[in-house]
Amino acid sequence: MNFRHSIFFKFSMAFLVMGLIPLLVLSMLSLNQFTGQIERHTTNNIKQILLFMSKNINDIFTGYDEISKMMYYNSDPSMIFMDSEPGSQQPMQGIGINQSAMDDFLKNVLFSDPHIQNVLFVRSSDNSVSQQNRGNKPMSPLETFPLIGWDYPLRTNPKKMTVFPYHLENYYTSQDRVMTFARNWIDTSQGARSQVQSLGTLYFDIDVDVFDTLLEKAKLGSHDEIYVINENDSILYSNRRDRMGERFDEILVKGRGDMIVYSEPIPFINGKVVGLISRDELYAPISRTQTSVLVAVVFSTAVLIIMGIWFSRMFTNPIVQMMRHMVKVESGNLNTVIHVRHKDEMGRLAHGFNRMVERLKIFINDAYVNEIKRKQAELNALKGQIRPHYLYNTLEVIRMSAFANGDRQVADMIHALSGQLQYVIDYGEEWVTLRRELEHLRNYFHLIEVRFDNRIELQLELKDEKLLDAPILKLTLQPLVENAVHHGIRPKGGKGKVFIVFEEIQEQMLEITVYDDGIGMDETALQELNDHLAKSEGAAGKSIGVKNVHERIKAACGEMYGLDIESKPYIGTSVRILLPLNMEVEHEKNPDDIS
Repeated sequence: MNFRHSIFFKFSMAFLVMGLIPLLVLSMLSLNQFTGQIERHTTNNIKQILLFMSKNINDIFTGYDEISKMMYYNSDPSMIFMDSEPGSQQPMQGIGINQSAMDDFLKNVLFSDPHIQNVLFVRSSDNSVSQQNRGNKPMSPLETFPLIGWDYPLRTNPKKMTVFPYHLENYYTSQDRVMTFARNWIDTSQGARSQVQSLGTLYFDIDVDVFDTLLEKAKLGSHDEIYVINENDSILYSNRRDRMGERFDEILVKGRGDMIVYSEPIPFINGKVVGLISRDELYAPISRTQTSVLVAVVFSTAVLIIMGIWFSRMFTNPIVQMMRHMVKVESGNLNTVIHVRHKDEMGRLAHGFNRMVERLKIFINDAYVNEIKRKQAELNALKGQIRPHYLYNTLEVIRMSAFANGDRQVADMIHALSGQLQYVIDYGEEWVTLRRELEHLRNYFHLIEVRFDNRIELQLELKDEKLLDAPILKLTLQPLVENAVHHGIRPKGGKGKVFIVFEEIQEQMLEITVYDDGIGMDETALQELNDHLAKSEGAAGKSIGVKNVHERIKAACGEMYGLDIESKPYIGTSVRILLPLNMEVEHEKNPDDIS
């Protein structure tokens, strides 16, 4: 058959075309929409981060501005700056200074915020420096304070707090990086004057951690850059330490093609926070998404091709298989059978083909083959009946001879053995009544009593007479009694007793308990026996009868039924049997098994 004209080829191509077109269309639409959402979300996230940083930086500057005003709120200038004479009209900075009061004031400023590292006050009259710092750092004798260029913005705006970018504190020996805030202390005791009179200037240094903490919370990329810029385009702070203190060239920054520029204003200093976000890191999630979608499309296409071929083969194979069997039937081979694995239309067609072939074989063979097989089966059945009946008749002849010779005990024993043999090899019975099982048990125990000179006794206790008609698996009691005699009572020596109790317990269950007063078992032997019963392997050893009974009950009635064994050394052993009473519900059986 031409491959292009086969059902397999047509079905495969239809499956692939109908699957690939929607897959590609949906993938492209989903990719475009998802990429746009990621881009908008990433951009908004960056803007929110910068807005967060600008607001917090503005709050930091506002907070330190309030700290710089402590000189007006919490300090009395007259207690710090002393006049030459009481009632003098000279400005307070003219003569002396109360160093103790000044130190207290500086300490109040120093410990008002954990990020303040140094507090210095420079008196205007003589440029004397008073200072307090954390760690008792000594001032460097090689540097003067304040640094060159700091006095210009303070003279230009004497009533405004000035912020100096991060710098090395060269005026201390530690030389850490700090940002300095400065404010003039204006003399307000002389009333309104046309010229502002300054008592001195308060300086306090802030460590870089206050802004590094904000940068850590922003969680920017490793290549992203952040700049805090004042109104003069000076970089007050940046995660690039080498840029702090330089001027910010916005035109040069916007010319960088690998960066995207975002900014937010900082109202307090008339400045702004500028973020340079790496374009590669910003669009990395989009690139990963595109790659993931492409891999998913390729993988889905491969799976679709494999599934298309597999489905096509699965649907066309039954047709090809049926064609092969039809060729065999055409050649005269009627022993071919199609194995039906499915219940769909092809399965029903295969089932119909098998029935057709089977009926054809029956029609051909009905005349002579079936008749020969039937005769052979009848002959085998007749032979099977002759053997047990011959054995029954032989035992009966022996029994009558013993009875005629006056040996009644031997006759009774042969009669009991004959009854047992008939009970055991009577095929076709799986379930019997408890009455018949007890008759077989009495025949067996009669031989035990004779053998052991009535030193072993059997006692039965029936809680309810109606239990005699209860169904029970054939040959359930005899193996357990035999096990009790041979492995429990005989090793003990002397007399013994086997006691069996029959009673109905909850939920239509028959409980049979077989007790013996033999030697019992220790915990190790009992555990080994219970483990042996729990295993699904074949029985072996001395517990073969118990294992056989347990497995037969479980197989016929269910997992909740079976044997339960308990034993105590030198006291005895009890075997509890659980069987269902309502076998019509619990087990499907032959209605002729129990009358």
